Amino acid sequence: MVEIQQTAANCSPAPLEKSSWLEFSTLSGISGLVAGVDEVGRGALFGPVVAAAVILPDCALPKLMAAKIKDSKKLSSQRRTQLTQQICGLAVDWKIGFASTAEIDKINILQATLLAMKRAVLKLKVQPALCLVDGNQLIKDLLVPQQTIVKGDERSLAIASASIVAKVWRDELIMRLALKYPMYNLECNKGYGSQRHLLALQQYGPSPLHRKSFRPCQIKVLDIQ
Repeated sequence: MVEIQQTAANCSPAPLEKSSWLEFSTLSGISGLVAGVDEVGRGALFGPVVAAAVILPDCALPKLMAAKIKDSKKLSSQRRTQLTQQICGLAVDWKIGFASTAEIDKINILQATLLAMKRAVLKLKVQPALCLVDGNQLIKDLLVPQQTIVKGDERSLAIASASIVAKVWRDELIMRLALKYPMYNLECNKGYGSQRHLLALQQYGPSPLHRKSFRPCQIKVLDIQ
């Protein structure tokens, strides 16, 4: 896992340039810290759904924009890891929350995703004035003010940062679990439904960490002679 000391960033003031990122425009008048919240692994067949909550100081925003931060899905694995180190080093606070496969199967993937997000926010030691939540669903029973942002990882630096941190954390977890379940090719598919993964499910059936409520994990094992 990415282990970085979580202390307030020591960054010098930097001018906020005009930009399409929300933090430089619509949200620039908000007094108080803003947390970006995003999840990864929602569509996977294996493993938990993971969320991150990231609070960035104003001085970090130009630096991350200069680093050409973007939605985690549009970055290489190496670049995500580099950016995670930078994000966590600059962040006022960041935390990970997740919901297990058992919870996903019990309450459905949408509710599990919102639960993972809530857990990430509640772990923060620094209380934000506002949470920017990727998507169109508010986090239930969260006392912190929140605002949903559709395609937030393309519009908010804080949400994009959370997306990257969550992705790196989850990928590293799946890589470790791949050693325990080598037949599913998890090191390559990260738990998603690749062709080799689906064929392995047909041959071996689901592992204890597969999402049994997902249709591809309900397939009957082929009797291969």
